[in-house]
Amino acid sequence: MKIKFLFIIAFLSFGSIISQTLQTPSQFLGYEIGSRFTRHHKVIDYFKYVSKNSSNVELEKYGETYEHRPLYVSYISSKENILNLENIRKSNLSQTGIIAGDSINKISIVWLSYNVHGNEASSTEAAMLTIYELVTTKQRWLKNTVVIIDPCLNPDGRDRYVNWYQQVKSTPFNINQEGKEHSEPWPGGRPNHYLFDLNRDWAWATQSETAQRIKIYNKWMPHIHVDFHEQGINDPYYFAPAAAPFHEIISDWQRNFQTQIGKNHATYFDREGWLYFTKESFDLLYPSYGDTYPTYMGAIGMTYEQAGHGRAGLGVKTDEGEVLTLKNRAIHHMTTGLSTVEISSSNAVKLNTEFKKFFTNTNATYKSYVLKNNNKDKTRRLKALLDTHQIAYEHTESGSVKGYDYSSLKEEKMSVSLSDIVVHTDQPKGKMVKALFEPVTKLEDSLTYDITAWSLPYAHGFKAIASRNKVNAVLNVKSITIENSTDKSSYAYISKWNSVADATFLGALLKANITPRFSEKPFSIAGKSYQRGTLIILRNDNKNDSFDDKLVAIANKHQRKLFSVKSGFVSAGVDFGSYSVKPINKQNIAVLSGKETSSLSFGEIWHFFETQLHYPITNIDASDFENIKYTNYDVIIIPDGNYKKVLTKENLEKLKQWVQSGGTLIAIGNALMPFANKKEFSLKEKKTNEEKISVDLTPYADRERKNVTKLITGSIFKSLLDPTHPLAFGYGKTYFSLKLGSTSFEYLKKGNNVAYFDETTKTVSGFAGSTAVKKVPKSLLFGEEKLGNGSIIYMVDNPLFRSFWENGKLFVANAVFLLNSDKLD
Repeated sequence: MKIKFLFIIAFLSFGSIISQTLQTPSQFLGYEIGSRFTRHHKVIDYFKYVSKNSSNVELEKYGETYEHRPLYVSYISSKENILNLENIRKSNLSQTGIIAGDSINKISIVWLSYNVHGNEASSTEAAMLTIYELVTTKQRWLKNTVVIIDPCLNPDGRDRYVNWYQQVKSTPFNINQEGKEHSEPWPGGRPNHYLFDLNRDWAWATQSETAQRIKIYNKWMPHIHVDFHEQGINDPYYFAPAAAPFHEIISDWQRNFQTQIGKNHATYFDREGWLYFTKESFDLLYPSYGDTYPTYMGAIGMTYEQAGHGRAGLGVKTDEGEVLTLKNRAIHHMTTGLSTVEISSSNAVKLNTEFKKFFTNTNATYKSYVLKNNNKDKTRRLKALLDTHQIAYEHTESGSVKGYDYSSLKEEKMSVSLSDIVVHTDQPKGKMVKALFEPVTKLEDSLTYDITAWSLPYAHGFKAIASRNKVNAVLNVKSITIENSTDKSSYAYISKWNSVADATFLGALLKANITPRFSEKPFSIAGKSYQRGTLIILRNDNKNDSFDDKLVAIANKHQRKLFSVKSGFVSAGVDFGSYSVKPINKQNIAVLSGKETSSLSFGEIWHFFETQLHYPITNIDASDFENIKYTNYDVIIIPDGNYKKVLTKENLEKLKQWVQSGGTLIAIGNALMPFANKKEFSLKEKKTNEEKISVDLTPYADRERKNVTKLITGSIFKSLLDPTHPLAFGYGKTYFSLKLGSTSFEYLKKGNNVAYFDETTKTVSGFAGSTAVKKVPKSLLFGEEKLGNGSIIYMVDNPLFRSFWENGKLFVANAVFLLNSDKLD
């Protein structure tokens, strides 16, 4: 007993020594946490300092942002666990079946993610407080727990917010809500460099920060994941348990333990008299959040929301007359973070037991998802996404498969070959496979926080079957590298057109001063048939000695197959000198941005051109729109937004004249509204009789649910296409669109209804309110209004949404490069 007593005294003394020698965040930074915002590099400096001076911490750099700020995680545990970190990691993965092994893991793994939204900035301050407390006063929890802290998921957005705030804040800070320091300028600090919401990107991994984070996340597969956020300045603190709807793959254990965690938090909040709420607003359905993605990977995934956001600054007076300070916000987040570690440590064995059970995937309704490989570029892109998430896939045996057909929406047979893909649910990440691939997501409640449909076969444009039986498959087929060679005796080179990769190739040709053409009609030559949109690169258009070498080098770089022909005389269709074979010139493209513009929509366009097409655009502030010289541009893109003050009668007239002279104007989403119902344009908004009723006698308690009937919350609808129109080149006769709102428009009476919903249209997947859905049949999706020598392209639904709706992107490339591009400079 004496020896044990002396050991306890020695341990407590050791902990006291650590707390005395390790500097607090305030001591290290030279100011009290909450008295100012800490720039990202100083946050990392503190984490490096703690790692260097504590045997309980290991720091790892896992990536870099678009603006070259470093991304780090810290591992915090007992000294013994830190020395055994790799074995703990492997032992945990062996429970999932991801790696072989039968070791029993008794260590809980808790991952705390801070500041995914840059202007929700208190959480990174809390991260510094949390790591200090863990390695000084809470070491007893670390004996059986590894805590992983990512102090800032979005450094670019955070520093954008912090730098702005430091420039405009008052000293001392002003608590008046009307003060400038409480009103961020566009685009705000919430998004990353490309203005994407990183908390909607976990499953799609379109952003560099996400892809790098997913890689390290999947190396660990934690049991608990917390995503720290902020909400409006008047809202109490929110923590788990979450609200309905819950996705059906979420286990009873995951739901119940969320409640246990919430009760643990409540003991601390009750003691301090802090307000909080649970089970409201924040559901667990959409798979690409920082709570749902980990949940579908077996963790207890949770969102914690502190009042604050970009309006709060260092301090702000709420509507209830209280002063909300950064210091208090950080302390609240520190409290829930520590409480999460505490209860995880107390339940380490149970966490591991239930975590292992999650990866049994024998009861899925659909055993295999089969995708037809009609487009190798789409297949490569889908495989890359699956590889990112370490989801296994194989190739089908030749024959046929039967199951739910994603196109016909009923049981069908589909012939398959060795090139087609099959993804099974009987694999470690089978529940995530179900969430991403299932044709229709089960929705227990229509009151949800985000889109309700996202199935990958629709998003990526695949003909697919969901089979109730496991489909026979073979190992992956080896890909073939394309190696073109020059043919200097050729009359022309030919290249296909049916993917974004083809558009990227086209952009590279134009930047290299190679002039291609495209055929508006199908043709056959030299024993091969080619579809509308096919690129034809004529020697006569490119009279220079390096033409062949330059073209072949670009084609090989982009892995585009070139077919050389000796003549322009075709065996069927139109010859290469036909008017229907049109030149494609360089396009000067302007995109509107600024406070009138949806930052998300602008970011999607910016990201698409810069990272996928690799083609330059000019970013123009919408407030300067009336002063720009339109004739400098061939294409003007107006993202989703509210342009009432910009697209005035005078500016609309200027735009109309520019279009008539040969310009292409592309309007997306709500950007269509300034053109609607005006005699100068053909676009007419569609209304229902219900919307014309002026009196609403719905009881107050029922109004939220009544209003849902007027909404479409990200649902999939099947549209019809005119594949003979250049806007639809590369597509078939149908297109599945993700409809994000209830606004609908009538068919164009003067123009081309290129994509539209006919009278039989109904919801394919997701929720659509009973009133809103009535407007979808016989409505426009994508249309062209010809004005003189140019066009206005109306895109009712956003084909670039979050950059994950891959099958919509070629429409944008078609609009930019294949419409009005042949006009003379």
